[in-house]
Amino acid sequence: MDIEQRRQIKKYVDILLRRKIIIILCLLLGVSLGLGQYLRTPKIYKSSAVLKYQRQSVNPTAMSPDDVRTRTRDVVDTISQQIMSRSSLEDIIKEFDLYPGMRQAAPMENIVDMMRKSHIETRFLQGGDVFEVSYQGSDQNKVLRVTNALAARFIEENIRLRQELASQTSSYVKDELEMAKESLDKKEILMRDYKLKYYNEMPDQLVNNMNRLNALQVQYQNNQTSSHELERTRLLVQEQISSRQELLTQLSAQAAVNTADSSSLSGSLSDLYQLRMQLQNLQTRYTERHPEIRRLKKAIDDLEKQHGVSMGESPDQADGSAVAGTTSQLDPQLQELHQQLKELEVSIARLKEEREMLTAQIDQYEKWIAATPVREAEWSALTRDYQQLNEHYQGLVTQNLQAESAQSLENQLEGSQFKIVDSAHFPEKPFKPDFKKMMALALGIGLTVGGGLALGLELLGTSFRDPVELESYSKVPVVCAIPIIHTKKELAVRKLKLFVWYAILVLIFISIVIAAGYFWKQGMIIL
Repeated sequence: MDIEQRRQIKKYVDILLRRKIIIILCLLLGVSLGLGQYLRTPKIYKSSAVLKYQRQSVNPTAMSPDDVRTRTRDVVDTISQQIMSRSSLEDIIKEFDLYPGMRQAAPMENIVDMMRKSHIETRFLQGGDVFEVSYQGSDQNKVLRVTNALAARFIEENIRLRQELASQTSSYVKDELEMAKESLDKKEILMRDYKLKYYNEMPDQLVNNMNRLNALQVQYQNNQTSSHELERTRLLVQEQISSRQELLTQLSAQAAVNTADSSSLSGSLSDLYQLRMQLQNLQTRYTERHPEIRRLKKAIDDLEKQHGVSMGESPDQADGSAVAGTTSQLDPQLQELHQQLKELEVSIARLKEEREMLTAQIDQYEKWIAATPVREAEWSALTRDYQQLNEHYQGLVTQNLQAESAQSLENQLEGSQFKIVDSAHFPEKPFKPDFKKMMALALGIGLTVGGGLALGLELLGTSFRDPVELESYSKVPVVCAIPIIHTKKELAVRKLKLFVWYAILVLIFISIVIAAGYFWKQGMIIL
């Protein structure tokens, strides 16, 4: 430290020593004013309640009012907005008769806003799920009751809000489920009617239709093959009948030659019989419209009318005297061939009917198969939205179950709730003003004012108290310094002045101490 710094320090110390009475007086006045201000300032008490957001023990669902992703701060902020609303705070003000003087002078809206901003505080503590709600006011009992009421409001509002949200969610999901079910039922009815109408033409029946068509075509081919075989067999049987009849005709003719003098009638009947044999042989080869068959039928009719023989009657029967007995009718082999021919004709007719039925079925299956691509396109357009509707419906069913479960939990008070960890206590010490802080501030102000006043007086003074200042001002070096010499009378007056000032200061100090002790005992000063 150099000489200049020491000189400056000594200068300020001398100022403090010379002006100590002013500084002490300002200090005591500051303390007095601070004490008076403290006594005049209304005492503000503060009470706090600690709450914890306890999450539900049952695993929450997506339809719960809050799930594991919901932060406690968000829940508290939501409930705080409900509690800090004008209607809620107005009910509290009226219930506990808060701010009676202000309610007569100011509108309720301003009082509620002041209470919300200045008197109610919510802050989170360590742990995340624990927070503190506090209220401050001038009446200790009201502060306690209002704080407990605010804590209770958190619990009540949370229960009410969660039950309301759960009920609204459940009602909304039920409405959506009914709408989805109605749409799905209409779609299913439309699909059912379409499928019943075009069941055999649906794409899922294509494989069965193809298999059935192949089986019918094979059956039709087998029918044709069997019919052709029966036709060939019938032709063979007819040839055998013709051959047998020719043989019997020859035997009958031989027997007729051996009889006595055949008449012209026998010859005519023989011609008739031969014409009939020729007609039967032609009928196995040609249709009834063939010219030769028509000619033979006309010739046979003329001979039958001429000799009085019917179509079904044998010439041998008409000429009972020419041929003894009906050889052809009595021949067992010929009868067996005729019976076999009848059976073949019945089988051929049955196969023909079956073939016609198979043809109709084949045509029907071919129509169904040809219509399958059209039905597939129509079915795809019809069922395009069904899958999405069904998935939406199934999702709503799951959500409805979850919403009903969440509503049941909320009604049974098993959901997430606020729990009071530490209820509000009676505020014994005021929150504002703080006596120690106010006295420290008063001391600081008194010292600042006293120091500033002492420094100002020194700066306004014209005396030189340092030789260096005199040399600097006069530009003349100082040779020596002579101290002030007081007379006895001057010393006595000076001592008397100091005594008076010290007595005044001591009296002021004692007065402050006595006043502080008195007000402390009266409970007006709370440390």
